[in-house]
Parts: sequence; C-alpha cells; structure tokens
Amino acid sequence: MADSGKLLESPATRVAALAPAKSKKVHYPFWFGGSASCFAACVTHPLDLVKVRLQTRAPDAPKNMLGTFGHIVKNNGILGLYGGLSAAMLRQITYSTTRFGIYEELKGRFVTPGPDASSPSLLTLIGIATVSGFIGGITGNPADVVNVRMQSDAALPLAQRRNYRHAFDGIIQMTKTEGVSSLFRGVWPNSTRAVLMTASQLASYDTFKSLCIKKFGMKDNLTTHFTASLMAGFVATTVCSPVDVIKTRIMSASATDGHHHSIVSLLRDICRKEGFSWTFRGWVPSFIRLGPHTIATFVFLEEHKKLYRRLKGI
Repeated sequence: MADSGKLLESPATRVAALAPAKSKKVHYPFWFGGSASCFAACVTHPLDLVKVRLQTRAPDAPKNMLGTFGHIVKNNGILGLYGGLSAAMLRQITYSTTRFGIYEELKGRFVTPGPDASSPSLLTLIGIATVSGFIGGITGNPADVVNVRMQSDAALPLAQRRNYRHAFDGIIQMTKTEGVSSLFRGVWPNSTRAVLMTASQLASYDTFKSLCIKKFGMKDNLTTHFTASLMAGFVATTVCSPVDVIKTRIMSASATDGHHHSIVSLLRDICRKEGFSWTFRGWVPSFIRLGPHTIATFVFLEEHKKLYRRLKGI
C-alpha cells in the first residue's frame, strides 16, 4: 500500500520534494544601523572633535592633529575630548538610523533569495543610497548643528561661547534665541554631504564586501568586514571632504555672527583667502576618525545581524 501511495504522487509533487528549500529574505530591524553607529560614535568621538576644531580653528590655534589633541587636553582635560557627545549620539539616532534603515529596506527589495541569489548592481546601490542619505541628512540636521557647535564651543572666546549643557538644551536655546530655522542651518550642504557619505560609504562597502567574497574567495567573516569597511572609509573621506568643510563652517556660525554667506559667496571667500587647499583641510583627522568609525559601524552592524539571525534560528 505504501508503494501504491508513492505511485499516486504527481510528478510535480516529487520534484517539489526533491528541490532544495528556497531561503527566505531576512528582514532586520530598522534601527540596527543607528544602534551600530552609536556604538561607533562612542569609540571615535575624540577624533571627530579634533576634526571640527581643525576645520574651524582660529589663526593662532594649533594647525595639526596632535597639536589640537594636546591643546584640548591641556585646556579642558581628558573629558574635553568628549565635548558634545550627547549631540553626537542624538545625531546618530536620527541621521544614521534614518539613512541605514531606508537603505537596507530599499536594498532588500532588489535582493533575490535562494540558490541563484543576486544582489543589486553598484548603480542601483548608489541610487538607493542617494535617496536614503538625502532623507537622513534632513532628519539629522538639528542634531548635527548642535553637535558642531558643542564641539567647537571650547575653542571660542569666553564671551562667544554658547555653553549648551547637552544636546536637547542646545536645541531649546537655539530655537529660543535664533528661531526654528536655525535648526536647519546648512541643511543643503549637510544633505549633499549625507548623500555623498551614504553613497560612498554604504554602497562602496557592499561592493567591496561582494568583491572580497566573490572575486578573492574570502569568507563572510570579521576579516572581510574589516577590509571592506576600511576601503569604504577611505572612499567616503575623500569624496566628502570639501562638502564637510563647508558644512562645518556654516553650522558653526550663529545668527549674531554677522557672517551671512550664501554657499557661493562662502566658497569665493574661502578660495580667495586659503586657495584650494581648503577642500582637504582636516582630511587626515577626518580619515583617522571616519576610517575607524566606518570600520566600527559595519563591524557592529554585522554583529547585530549575526546575533539577530542566531536568536531567530535563521
């Protein structure tokens, strides 16, 4: 009777039984990117602080990274290297959560699961990153303005310091004294930077990771994640450097400074006074900060995903 039961099975049923099960897409929580970025920000915040100080330094301030480190520690102590950390965390919670979340969500729609799995092309990844970066830049702009101001505050003369106690105090004080529009100061260069950053960082990481695995036979492990994220950090720093300098200059100014430049006039003034070397001012501390930040972000993100798969039994 068992044999007759097998004979009654249709050919389609037997083929389906023999075929390998089709793997399902793994849908990760939206907030993973923001969480990973927060962990990374805690590691690299002193480097980000030094970068901002170099980009907004006074003529008599130290001109190199080590000198700036020493100047901060001498005048503000070790804890001075973590000035504005609350704003940096708020920035990652808003900006990075948005851009990573949208990027991963959209990227997942172009992934074909199963034995013949395919990934989005580089151009598709860049397009997805452009959209997610632009939205993330707008979302995170208020926290970014406060972040820049808190990091550069100690370098200002006493009479010009804002003395924000924390990120939310900074947002409240800015809204009261300068209006809501001050929260979106520099939003267009910031959004442009966010587009460039997301495209050069996220899209290049996925591309480098794919090359490491498919072309060089590397496994999907920590070594691959480190290699791909290091290269992505180099690309992102170089692409974003000019816009990063402009963004920092605009955001560090206040409504009472008297420096109401359009981006065009600001570029003209900078080029006249500093030549074209301004485009890569602070590149070394930017890379020293963004390289480890990129590595830490993607390593933490991959570990988030690994833990999630383990908990879900995937």
